[in-house]
Amino acid sequence: MRKFLKSFVFVGKGLLYAIKTQPNFRFELFCCMAVIFAGFYFQITAVEWLVCLLCMAGILVAELINTSIETLTDLVSPEYNPLAGKAKDLAAAAVFLAAVFSAVAGLIIFVPYLAAWF
Repeated sequence: MRKFLKSFVFVGKGLLYAIKTQPNFRFELFCCMAVIFAGFYFQITAVEWLVCLLCMAGILVAELINTSIETLTDLVSPEYNPLAGKAKDLAAAAVFLAAVFSAVAGLIIFVPYLAAWF
């Protein structure tokens, strides 16, 4: 049990590192807060909440994996290597795709609420 609880210390270290050093992660957290605020404001349905939460988790997880890949790549290949560059580019593309599809889902959910609001 002690080992399990200690693992949360590592979780905290990882999240703090991402927040302190990754501007994109901070921006994505800000966007998540905006979505949460909009969800409460417009009183979205449970299914819409589920979609929003899955999208937010997908983006944040993809960003953390991207940061992990970039950090590990820098460790094992400190000088330029085309394969290291490809690994970083692929990880960045994964975050981009998660963000694009999440933005589309957000538009599908929130545009009708915004249209009714105006």
